Parts: sequence; structure tokens; C-alpha cells
Amino acid sequence: MNGNKKRVLLGMSGGVDSSVAGYLLREQGYEVVGVTMKVWPQDCISRAEDKCCGPQAVADARGVAHWLGIPHYVVDEADQFDRLVIDYFSSEYQAGRTPNPCVMCNEKVKFGNLWSKAAALGCDYIATGHYAIIEHPVVGVDDPGFAVLRKGVDPRKDQSYFLFSLRQSQLQRALTPLGKMLKPRIREIAHSLGLKVADKTDSQEICFVPGNDYKAFLRSHLGETEFHRGEIYDVDGNFIAEHDGIELFTIGQRKGLPGGSPRPRYVVDLDPETNRVIVGDADHLVCNEFEIDHVNWHTVVGIGEPGRAQPTGVRDPDCSDEIDVVVKIRYNHPGTRATLTPLENGRAHVQLHEPQRAVTPGQAAVFYDGDIVVGGGWICRRKALNHLAAPMLA
Repeated sequence: MNGNKKRVLLGMSGGVDSSVAGYLLREQGYEVVGVTMKVWPQDCISRAEDKCCGPQAVADARGVAHWLGIPHYVVDEADQFDRLVIDYFSSEYQAGRTPNPCVMCNEKVKFGNLWSKAAALGCDYIATGHYAIIEHPVVGVDDPGFAVLRKGVDPRKDQSYFLFSLRQSQLQRALTPLGKMLKPRIREIAHSLGLKVADKTDSQEICFVPGNDYKAFLRSHLGETEFHRGEIYDVDGNFIAEHDGIELFTIGQRKGLPGGSPRPRYVVDLDPETNRVIVGDADHLVCNEFEIDHVNWHTVVGIGEPGRAQPTGVRDPDCSDEIDVVVKIRYNHPGTRATLTPLENGRAHVQLHEPQRAVTPGQAAVFYDGDIVVGGGWICRRKALNHLAAPMLA
């Protein structure tokens, strides 16, 4: 890392993680500038709560910045957040997909639009409290190298999944000082410093969706007239009932489905073209292959260069060779072995070594070689998806 580049813009959410990150960066000799993004639009129904889209978060972040002796700014990103994150969130549900707004926020806002603010303040890096490791290239050699994204050492808190879509230019100017630390140690540091946020509860929900009730948020944000009503069918094509909107269903959902079946029913497919919700047994949720699009391949040091070591299983993404990886099909998924085949137009085919349940269109599939993030993409809906049970309704 270039020793001359010592000014860093720290995203401060008002929580314990970003607060301790600020302390660690300061202790490492960085000149730290704190910034909290005001992202609550006028219709955000949780803006008065203690969320990153609420004023209490700003107050907490400002208090920590004052204690650390660093400047603190509030930047208004409400319009961009509304356009890049909330509109995406809503439109994905309308398209019968399940979105991941945290990934989009990291790529488009925190490590995207925020860079212009960092540059204006003379900062060379953007830092966050993510539990992930970003290894920077060694500076001062002829080969500039590449930044490598790895899992955080705390397996319960690893957030590398949410950073998979960052491009090389974003990774090279990103710092994640908590990646090699365990969460209990972070709280210990906060207590030792006397930070008021030391015992602040970690958020377990989407910041702009209070109570994790995305249906209530969609009703508030879109309005009832924007919901796509349709019909519910079983996998054999039998009509079951009408529904109030395809936006109200997700793959794997059981709660809220019509009764009258001797066995539990689950949502196994959503067809945005016909607004049909397809339900079936648990076995219908299982599949052994899928495709992803908008793939972001991570360039790993040593790939394609003769005489230099490269991670096992990693190949040039421009070739058609198969790649053996571990894939996570959602954030809390433990990961499973898979064979990845790059396709044209930013797509790839994923062949699972062991069938998995509820592979959900719209969610991110992120690929690992050991603890290294190889890449990732967005799970597609395919009518020809190879289910291990009865075929889906076309």
C-alpha cells in the first residue's frame, strides 16, 4: 500500500463496527474523515428509527467522530439511494425475483457514488466496517498486481458475499480493517474505549424495511395499484386460487399459501410473464443446476502468468474451461461444491455437486476458492431449470 496515500473516508453508520474501524484506522496512522450517508427518502417509513436511514444513526456517528477527534460530514444520498437501491428492490419483486439490496448498495452507493465525495475531500481510500479482507497489491514493484477479496476470519460475520460485485478499481481503493478480527474483540475494544455504541445491537434487517416486513414496505412505496395480481397453480397445472400480487411471494415460501393440501405447499416458481405463482411439495424446491448473469469475475494475482502460483481451481474467466468452486446461493448458505462454466454475454452455468433447495432468482451466487472470492453473479429464472422432481409449469 502506498505510504503517501494516508487519507481515508470512513463510512460511519453509527454502529459499533464502523466506530471501531475508525479507531483502528487512526491507530494505523491514517488521517480519517468520517461520513454518514443520509439515505432516508421522504417515504421511508423507518426514517425516525435507529437505522442507517434514521437521524439517530447520524447522531451516534457524530458522537463517535467527536470522541475520535476526526471530522464528520453528512452527505445527502437520498435521491441516489432511492434510484439505485429502493427502485431496484421494488422492481425485482415486480419481476418475480428476490432482490439483494445490500449488494447493490455497496456497489452503487458506498463504493460507487460516494467516491466522488471522497475525492473532493482529498481521500485516497474508502473504508467500511465490513467483515471481509481486501489484500492490496504490493506497491513499489513493476507489476502493480491486483486487490484480492477474501472471507473475513470470523465465520459468523463474514460479509465478503456482499462485496462480490465490486470491481478491481473499487477494491484497490477500499479498506476493511475488521476483516481479520472477531466480533467479540470489536466489542471489547469499544468497551475499553468507553464508546457509547459498544453494546448497540447489530441490525439483522434491511435498513429501510422495518421489522423485515418487505410486503408492508412495498405497499407503502408502490401502492396497491402497482401490484401484479394473478393466479396460483400447482406444478401439474391445476388452478388453486387467485393472489393479490406476485410481489408478495418468494421462492421457498410456505406461509400465506391457500390450504387444502394433505402435505405442506411451497412456492417453487414465479412467472412474471403470466403473474402465476407455482406451488409444489418440498421436493420441487430442489435443483442441481442453474445459470447466472451479470457475472463479475475477480482477477486473482498470478492467473494466466507462467511461472507464478495461482489458487487451485481458478482459471481465466474468458476461457470455456470448467472451474471447480464452492458456491453460496444466499448470504446465510454454508456453501456447496459446484462446477462453474463461463458462457457468453456475462453469463455462466452452475452445476451443483449436491442438489440444493430454494435456488432463488434474483439472489446472488458467489463463488469461492478456499477463502478467496473468485466471482459471482445473479441467479436467473429459467423455464428449463432442471428440477429433480416433477417438471415446472411452462
